[in-house]
Amino acid sequence: MSEIIPGKMYGVGTGPGDPELLTLKAVKALNNADVLAFFAKRGARGNGRTIVEAHVRADILELPLVYPVTVEEDKDSESYKRAIDGFFDQSAAEIAVHLQAGRNVAVLSEGDPLFYGSYMHLHLRLAPHFPAEVIPGVTAMSGCWSLAGMPLVQGDDILSVLPGTLPEEALTARLAGTDGAVIMKVGRNLPKIRRALAATGKLDGAIYVERGTMPTGHAMPLSERDETAPAPYFSLVLVPGWKGRPQGVLA
Repeated sequence: MSEIIPGKMYGVGTGPGDPELLTLKAVKALNNADVLAFFAKRGARGNGRTIVEAHVRADILELPLVYPVTVEEDKDSESYKRAIDGFFDQSAAEIAVHLQAGRNVAVLSEGDPLFYGSYMHLHLRLAPHFPAEVIPGVTAMSGCWSLAGMPLVQGDDILSVLPGTLPEEALTARLAGTDGAVIMKVGRNLPKIRRALAATGKLDGAIYVERGTMPTGHAMPLSERDETAPAPYFSLVLVPGWKGRPQGVLA
């Protein structure tokens, strides 16, 4: 009996939300897959799965990977870490079964798979043992600064990508040491982010973007955003550098 050739795992970047921002290579990977794996919260379909809807074949086997916890537990608690590590171990094991059987598996990842993406946890577990290919995706931050029409950095400017979950003191120090910044993971951290920006003199000019590239996406000055209303998961803050930018005066 001939030996089964292992299947290939594709880490497919789906982009930030607009299905038209899927790359041709991502669509090709979906066409080559026997199994479609995607992350989702309990009771939800998952945004990555929604983005690729038009390209999902009727005969593909779908494998939802449902998070055991999301924001209901402190991310730094030992119980959260145990739950999420166990989840990625189990997810990798489920995908490995298909790869060992010779099936190609496409794992969807919102934005880019290796930029704050859940896919990277599977890649580290499985890529040493099976063929794996990462399909880059348009990142949330590039989708958001494009929606806002906001040139962020230029020339020798330094750009920092900061999680809004950082302690306020650390966030303030990082903002003080950079020209431009993208602050991700806004959510319930919006008041803290505003205080850190105000402390570093960067609140004026900061732009709040919500659901960038999605049909309901919009951008506004952060100073005008009601900080008492919680920010959705798909939101971030842009802090422009490029202090010498032209002011729109035609010669």
